[in-house]
Amino acid sequence: MAELLYRLGRFAARRAWLIVSAWLVVLVAAGAAFAAFGGTLSTAITIPGTPTAEVTDRLQAEFPDAAGGTGTVVLHTSDGSELTAAQRDALTEVFAEVSDVEGVRSVVDPFAVQTQLAGQEGQITEGRERIAAGREQIAAGEEQIGAARAELDAGQAELDAARAQAEAAGLLAQAQPRLDAQQAQLDAARTELDTQAAALEEQSTELEAGSAELELGAEQLALASGIRTVSDDGSAATVTVQFADPLYEVPTETKEGVEAAFEDNPVDGVEVDYSAEITQSIDSIAGAAEIIGLAVAVVVLIVMLGSLVAAGLPILSALIGVAVGSLGALALSGTVEMISVTPVLGLMLGLAVGIDYSLFILNRHRRQLREGLELHESVGLATGTSGNAVVFAGLTVLIALLALNVTGIGFLGLMGTVAAACVAIAVLVAVTLMPALLGLLGDRVLPRRQRHQAARTHARRPVRAMSTGAAILSLVAGIAALVVIALPALDMRLGLPDGSSEPQGSTQYEAYSVVEEKFGAGQNGPLLVVAELPAGTGEAEVAALQVAVGQEILALDDVEAVAPVGTSEDATLAAFQVVPAEGPSSESTEALVHTLRDLSVDGEPDVELAVAGAASGNIDISEKLSDALPAYLGLVIGLSLVILVLVFRSVLVPVIATGGFILSVFAAFGGVTAIYQWGWLGEIFGVHTPGPVLSFLPTILIGVLFGLAMDYQLFLVSGMREAYVHGTPAREAVIEGRRAGRAVVTAAAIIMISVFGGFMFSHLAMIRPIGFGLAFGVLLDAFVVRMLIVPALMHLAGDKAWWLPRWLDRLLPDVDVEGAALERRHHRHDAEPVREGSAVR
Repeated sequence: MAELLYRLGRFAARRAWLIVSAWLVVLVAAGAAFAAFGGTLSTAITIPGTPTAEVTDRLQAEFPDAAGGTGTVVLHTSDGSELTAAQRDALTEVFAEVSDVEGVRSVVDPFAVQTQLAGQEGQITEGRERIAAGREQIAAGEEQIGAARAELDAGQAELDAARAQAEAAGLLAQAQPRLDAQQAQLDAARTELDTQAAALEEQSTELEAGSAELELGAEQLALASGIRTVSDDGSAATVTVQFADPLYEVPTETKEGVEAAFEDNPVDGVEVDYSAEITQSIDSIAGAAEIIGLAVAVVVLIVMLGSLVAAGLPILSALIGVAVGSLGALALSGTVEMISVTPVLGLMLGLAVGIDYSLFILNRHRRQLREGLELHESVGLATGTSGNAVVFAGLTVLIALLALNVTGIGFLGLMGTVAAACVAIAVLVAVTLMPALLGLLGDRVLPRRQRHQAARTHARRPVRAMSTGAAILSLVAGIAALVVIALPALDMRLGLPDGSSEPQGSTQYEAYSVVEEKFGAGQNGPLLVVAELPAGTGEAEVAALQVAVGQEILALDDVEAVAPVGTSEDATLAAFQVVPAEGPSSESTEALVHTLRDLSVDGEPDVELAVAGAASGNIDISEKLSDALPAYLGLVIGLSLVILVLVFRSVLVPVIATGGFILSVFAAFGGVTAIYQWGWLGEIFGVHTPGPVLSFLPTILIGVLFGLAMDYQLFLVSGMREAYVHGTPAREAVIEGRRAGRAVVTAAAIIMISVFGGFMFSHLAMIRPIGFGLAFGVLLDAFVVRMLIVPALMHLAGDKAWWLPRWLDRLLPDVDVEGAALERRHHRHDAEPVREGSAVR
C-alpha cells in the first residue's frame, strides 16, 4: 500500500492540473446530481416494527381518518388581548384556504370547536331538563292511571256486590243485561287504562334510553373537558391540521402550502407559529456557528504552520471533499428518506478528518522539504508514509461508521453510510488532491524565511524516560478525572428533542411555549390511544365502551383529558386522544405510555389498548436505540482489539488503547448528560430547557470517537513502536514517540474540537448535542487518554507492552502503517539497529 501511495503521490504532483481538474469535474457532477435529484430533509425519525409504527400501519389500513398525521398552528395576539370577532372571522377564512391545500384532509377550526362544545353543554343541560319534565309527566300520568284503576276496582266491587244481591233475591236473570253492560263498561275502561299504562311505559323506556345516551354524551364531554382549542383568556388558539398521509410521509409541499396560506393572508394583531410537525423541512445544513468553528481551525493552522498558503491547503482540500460528499448525500435525499442529521454528520466528520488528514501529509512534506528532499520525491514520500497512515486511520473510522448498519436501525445505518462515504472522500482527497496542490505550490508551503535555507538535519535530542512516580500520578489523576466526569452518565435518559429544545425565537419554540403557557404542557404531545373492541360489539354498545375505556384512562395519574376520536367502520377499533400532564419528553409521559399499553379495562377483559402518536413514537425509538447500544459497543470494542493487535503487534497496547477509548466515551456521555439533561452551564451552551439526551447520540459517539481515538493512538504509539524497534529502550521510546507525534496530534485535535465545537451552536436542535459530544470526547481522548494515560501505562508496562506470542506474530501480516520500509527505499538516512522480531523490516 505504501509503495502504491508513493507512486500515486508523485503522479499527482507531476500531473497536478489533471488531478485538480478531475476533482472539479467530480464537484460539478455532485452539484448537478443534487440539483436534479435532491429532495428534502426532515427531523422526523421512524423505525419500522416498533409498537407505535405497528399501530400507525393498522390505523392507516382500518381507520384512515385517525391515521393521518397532524400538525399544529398556534395563533396568539401580539399584545395578549382577547381575539376579537373580526380577527376570528378573518382567521376562519384562512382556515378554509388551508383546507384546500393538496394533502390536507381537514382543518379543525378552534373557534367552531369551542362554540360547538359550548352548544353541546347547553344541549345536555336542556336535554336533562326535558328528561326531568318528561319524567314528571310520566309520573303524573302513572298517578292518574293509578287513581283511575282504584276507581275501576271500586266500581268492580260494587258491581260484584250488586250481582251477588240479585242472585240472592232470585232476580239475576232480570238484572243480567244491565250488569253485563256495566261490566263491559268497566272492562273497556280497564283496557283503556292498560293501553295508557303501556304507552307511558314505552315513553318511560324511550326517555330513559335518551337519558342514558345523554349521560354518555355528558360523560364523553366531561372526559374531554381538559382539552381546549381556545385559551381561557381568549388570547390564543390552536389549529389542528389533519393530513391525508402519516406524519412521516407528508410531502414538504403540503407543509409549505399550509404555511403559505397563513403568511399570504396575515391578520392584524395576530401572530402565527408552527409546530415542528409542520416546519420539519430543512433549508440549510450549516449556519454561522459552523463557520466560526472553521475560522478557529484556520487560526490554529496559521499558528502551527506559520504560513497562510500552507494553512489554506488543508482547509481548501477539506472543503472540496465535504462539498462532494454533502452534495452527493443530498442528491440521495430525493429517493431515500433522510433526516437532517444525516448529511450534517457527514459534513461534520468530512470537514474535521479532511483537515486533519491533509495536515498529516502536509506536515510530513514540509519537514522533508526543510531536510532538502526534492519536491516531487517529497510529495510522493509524504503520501506513501503519512498518507498510508491516513488511509489506515480513515479505514478505522469507516469500519466504525459502517458498523452502524449492524444495529438493524435503518436511519442510523444510513447516517453511518453517508458519514463513511464523506470520510472515504476525505481520504481520497488527502492522497490525491493534496499531493497535486503541494506539487503546484512547491516550496511556498514553507514560511518565506525557510525557503532558501540550506538543508538541515536535526540532531537527535537526548531522551529521558519519565519517572515511575510521575507515571503513577498521571495514570491515577487521568483515570480519576474521567471517572468523575463520566458519573452523570449513570443518570442518562434517552429521547428525541421536542419544540422546547429548539432555538429561542424560532417558530417551533414559540408554538411550544405558547401552548404550554396557555393550554398546558401535555397538549404539546398528545397520545393516540387505540382500543381493540371485542368481536361482535353492537353499535349501541360502542358508546358505553368508549366511556368505560375513557374513564379508565382518565383515572390514571398524569392524564389530564381523554377525547374519544371515533371508531372504525366495523366497530373493531376505537381511538382516543389522551393529553398527558407533562410534555412529550418528560419521564411521566414515558411512564404513562407503558402504563397505557399494560392497562386492563375493568369488566372488559377483551379490550386491548395500544398507543401511537409522536410522543409514543419517540419513546419507542429511544428504547430501540438503547437496546441496540450494548451490542454495538461490544462490536466496536472487538474491532478495536483486532485492528490494534494487527497494527502494533502487541497484546497489551490494544487493551490499553481500548480501555482508554471506553473511558473517554463514557466521560463524553457524562458531559452530555450534565449539560443537556441536567442543564449545567446551560446558558453557555444554549440549553434553555434541559431534557433527555438525543436517543441516537450515544451510538454515534461510540462509532465516531472510536475511529478518531484509533487515529490518535496510531499517530502517537506508532512513533513509540518505531523508536522501540530501532533499539531505543521501551520507556525512553514512550517519551520519544510522544515527542514526535504530540505537535501534529495536538493541532489535529484542536482542529477537530474547533470544527465539532462550531456545531454546538447549530440552528438544528439535534446537531448541537452531537457537536458537543464529539468535541468534548476528542478533547478528553486526545489530551487525557492519549497524551497522559496511555504514555503512563506504556511506561509502567516497559518491554511487556510489546509482547506478542510468537505463533501470533507469524500469523499476522506486516501492515507497515507508517511506511518505514518505503522510507528506507526512497529516503537515505543513517541506519539504525532494528530489534529482532520487529514489524519494521
